[in-house]
Amino acid sequence: MAVDSLSPDWEFDRFDDGSQKIHTEVQVKNYEKFLEEYTAQLQGIEEALDDSVGDVWDFTLDPIALKLLPYEQSSLLELIKTENKVLNKVITVYAALCCEVKKLKYEAETKFYNGLLYYGEGVSDTSVVEGESQIQMGRFISFLQELSCFVSRCLEVVVNMVHQLAALYNSSKGATKIIESTGVHFQTVYEHLGELLVVLITLDEIMENHATLREHWKMYKRLLKSVHHNPAKFAIPEEKLKPFEKLLLKLEGQLLDSMIFQACVEQRFDNPGEGVSVSKNGAFAEEFAYNIRTIFTNVESKLGEPSEIDQRDKYTGVCGLFVLHFHIFRAVDKKFYKSLLDVCKKVPAVTLAANIIWFPDTFLINKVPAAAKLLDKKSIQSIRSSRDAFLQQKAQTLMKDMQSYYIFVTSWMMKMESILSKEPKPDKLSEDLSNRCNTFVQGILYAYSISTIIKTTMNMYMSMQRPMTKTSVKALCRLVELLKAVEHTFHRRSLVVADSVSHITQQLQSQALASISTAKKRVISDKKYSEQRLDVLSALVLAENTLNGPSTKERRLIVSLALSVGTQMKTFKDEELLPLQLVLKKLDLISELRERVKVQCDCSFLYWHRTVFPIYLDDVYENAVDAARIHYMFSALRDCVPTMLHAKHMESCDQLLECYDAEIMEILNEHLLDKLCKEIEKDLRLSVHTHLKLDDRNPFKVGMKDLAHFFSLKPIRFFNRFIDIKAYVTHYLDKTFYNLTTVALHDWATYSEMRNLATQRYGLVMTEAHLPSQTLEQIFIERTSNNKHLNTINIRHIANSIRTHGTGIMNTTVNFTYQFLRKKFYIFSQFMYDEHIKSRLIKDIRFFRETKDQTDQKYPFERAEKFNRGIRKLGLTPDGQSYLDQFRQLISQIGNAMGYVRMIRSGGLHCCSSAIRFVPDLEDIVNFEELVKEEDLSEETQKAASVLDCVLSDLTSNSAEGTEYFKMLVGVFAPEFRSVKNMHLRNFYMIVPPLTVNFVEHSIGCKEKLNKKNKVGAAFTDDGFAMGVAYILKLLDQYQEFDSLHWFQAVREKYLKEMNAVVKEQNVQSTSQDEKLMQTMNLTQKRLDIYLQEFELLYFSLSSARIFFRADKTAAEETQEKKDREEVGKTGPGSSTIEGSPGELSGK
Repeated sequence: MAVDSLSPDWEFDRFDDGSQKIHTEVQVKNYEKFLEEYTAQLQGIEEALDDSVGDVWDFTLDPIALKLLPYEQSSLLELIKTENKVLNKVITVYAALCCEVKKLKYEAETKFYNGLLYYGEGVSDTSVVEGESQIQMGRFISFLQELSCFVSRCLEVVVNMVHQLAALYNSSKGATKIIESTGVHFQTVYEHLGELLVVLITLDEIMENHATLREHWKMYKRLLKSVHHNPAKFAIPEEKLKPFEKLLLKLEGQLLDSMIFQACVEQRFDNPGEGVSVSKNGAFAEEFAYNIRTIFTNVESKLGEPSEIDQRDKYTGVCGLFVLHFHIFRAVDKKFYKSLLDVCKKVPAVTLAANIIWFPDTFLINKVPAAAKLLDKKSIQSIRSSRDAFLQQKAQTLMKDMQSYYIFVTSWMMKMESILSKEPKPDKLSEDLSNRCNTFVQGILYAYSISTIIKTTMNMYMSMQRPMTKTSVKALCRLVELLKAVEHTFHRRSLVVADSVSHITQQLQSQALASISTAKKRVISDKKYSEQRLDVLSALVLAENTLNGPSTKERRLIVSLALSVGTQMKTFKDEELLPLQLVLKKLDLISELRERVKVQCDCSFLYWHRTVFPIYLDDVYENAVDAARIHYMFSALRDCVPTMLHAKHMESCDQLLECYDAEIMEILNEHLLDKLCKEIEKDLRLSVHTHLKLDDRNPFKVGMKDLAHFFSLKPIRFFNRFIDIKAYVTHYLDKTFYNLTTVALHDWATYSEMRNLATQRYGLVMTEAHLPSQTLEQIFIERTSNNKHLNTINIRHIANSIRTHGTGIMNTTVNFTYQFLRKKFYIFSQFMYDEHIKSRLIKDIRFFRETKDQTDQKYPFERAEKFNRGIRKLGLTPDGQSYLDQFRQLISQIGNAMGYVRMIRSGGLHCCSSAIRFVPDLEDIVNFEELVKEEDLSEETQKAASVLDCVLSDLTSNSAEGTEYFKMLVGVFAPEFRSVKNMHLRNFYMIVPPLTVNFVEHSIGCKEKLNKKNKVGAAFTDDGFAMGVAYILKLLDQYQEFDSLHWFQAVREKYLKEMNAVVKEQNVQSTSQDEKLMQTMNLTQKRLDIYLQEFELLYFSLSSARIFFRADKTAAEETQEKKDREEVGKTGPGSSTIEGSPGELSGK
């Protein structure tokens, strides 16, 4: 309806009858109901997907990740904005340099350390191909070139930092003062400079400890010399070789001689062109020394304490700065030098990266020889011996340390769970946040302490080549588990931690801002004006502005630099300054919580100590009770993967990963899974054979190990697979039991018992073997005999006959069978063409099509019974047989003929397998004729050898294949059966139900005669009928048509219905006490039981017989399959009409 077309003065009637309100309420209620239902559905889906969906994250299955680290979008120039332009520039320069250092450090740690460390890995010593080393080095040259550029950049940054610091603290009278620097100490800048020096020291240490790299380098240079002598051979232009050799010399001098740090400190720092005086700058020398001492004082007090976090790395930095100071100013503070060395007694070694350990005493003595001369040999010796003492002490206290940390960490985990799972009270929000903050920091401190113990101990043992006791290894592995437990706790509670972190940072920032605000007011209230006071004020304003925002690393750096200026002139009281520093430290930790946890809990160093893994697995196997801890160890082993991705010496780092994967899996299989499988199998065997009294299994004497704990473990994730211990053991037992049952079928009951025991005792879901309890034999039995015994013929008889008369009899037999079948099918066709039969079948087909919806797609039993009785009216033979009886016999004869053919084939295979069992290896049969010719033996021997070769080749081909006679006999008759001129045969499937009724009556009659005196016509079996029906249905391609009748289901339903009716009647009549009636009913029930059982047996026989003819495939599908295979059809019997002459049947 177009509203615009209405006249403007038109208005709806304003009358409100309240109907609109009612309507709205109904809609709102409906919407609420929908929302409730939808919420319930979503919850249902969530619960169905995973029980642990919620605020707990599974470490092994992370569909998504949560990153908390805030990124700074603004540039430093935008962040550092105050009215004081000079201060802006000073802070900007130092902030930019510190950021540059952080970037270089990150690049070194991720890319260069790993690239160098993993060089040469992933190639086993045994499989090294000649020239592989040179190829690896060839791939690695470009990486070394990148490293060379990186080192050059580091050296430039060091010079720039020194120049920038020297410019600020200039003692020469002519120099202009940038800002008043008397009370200003940019300690942060010196710490960053120290970090950069540590990077260079680490690179030196890696190079020095890398024997493989140096060895390959020598081999590569040797290769280059041979290329130089003959460049044409290697297709390399000579003019390219010289520059390349120069490059190699440069790389060797710069990187491989472990002189990177030395080159850095020996640089020329004085550059008169830039107007910066460094070595002659007394004020700078003093400031430099002051900062080193201040950093060292802060570091030393924390070393070895529970609150230690990154003090060891800073100590390395202080040593680097001390050497740099010595090389620039050529002055040594002996007292300070001694203090640096004294730390070695407390901290004998520092882990720089992975397995690279650094000994500070060695470093200080080598790099500052002038000071080392002043020390007596005794004190140097005592420092060296402190390493051994440290290791001995560690070996003794390791177990105790582990137990202490076990209690600390588990109680911390409980505390984390409790504080994170409860909702904070609004009135105690601040207290709750402080509590959370302290708990998070405590977790990082535990992680750092544990990580330090593991790395230092393992690397020192490795570096000093001392053996480690098994107890120590187990204790260290437990510590690795604790380390991962800390990481997993943070990870599991990622959602709550993420939520808390943002609130905690805000709280810490507000505390810092309050402290700075107090100091700022103090400065403003003092009216004395000076440039220095202005700098302090500007610095405090800058710190305030920067803190008002996300806690990014750039902002925290600027705050730190600003406070270096802002804390001079006693703006803060001592009791204010310490809490502020503590708050900023906490802010650093909480802002980088995830990153700190990841770094401290990173166990990639285990790659270099993976020899401990077998001992660890043995320990897990022995102490199965806490088997779940294996998850933590695999989590630690997975940490090696990201670092391996930086390996550059192989064609692809995937090779290194595959090598590592294979190694770990091999150890796991050998030391845990295979042992577990064998132990479980042994336990099951001994439990099943207790009656044999094999050995003493009294748990009080021999002890008891409950291995069931392993089967309650969740699958372990490693690389791109899940290791399911339960599934692995189940598969092993299934495979073993199956294979051993096939070898000795009579043991099936024992293995079945063991399967049940495995399910009861260990909860393993075993697969039934479905093997027969003994070997199957095919036997033909004589129908009737005047004697008291019946003749039989079985597979072994046929095999013996073939061995006696030769394989020729097989062809003759099959040809004879073909002729026999042809005659029988002629009679079969005539019967089906008979008007009485054909008309009845067509009528039945039409009836079923019309009524199948009412009869539940089942052919009515009554209809088949009526057909069976109706045929009798057409006439009987003198011995009382109807036409249907004779037709049934015809089909049984056809089936027996097919069974006989199968028996011939089985006999042939049996004969071949008996004959060939003396050949050692069917896959590799030697040619005797060739061997005889080589030996130059007589002609007769050569002929004999040739005959032997022919016999062997015949036997192998026959035993391998065996002719598919069934296929041939289907192939020869099927086209004729399915042709248009034999359309009358298509009604066959409808005569099968009456035939089965007839067969069951006949079968019951024959079996009843067995108990009578006159045994004429008695029989206990007639399998030919089922085989004949299956064969003819196959020839007519009518399996689907017959199945559509659901005949056997109809039979089952009919008899069950009658049996239920009899039972009901019995229950009713049981009160009347009529004995005769009860007897009649019992007989009725027995008769129904017999009939149902006979039908069931026929159903099973028919189902089995259909398997021989591939009942699962229709003719169209088989044709398609044939086309797909594109095989040329084998020449079988010539296709002929049923009345025609047979083609010659060929067979092996």
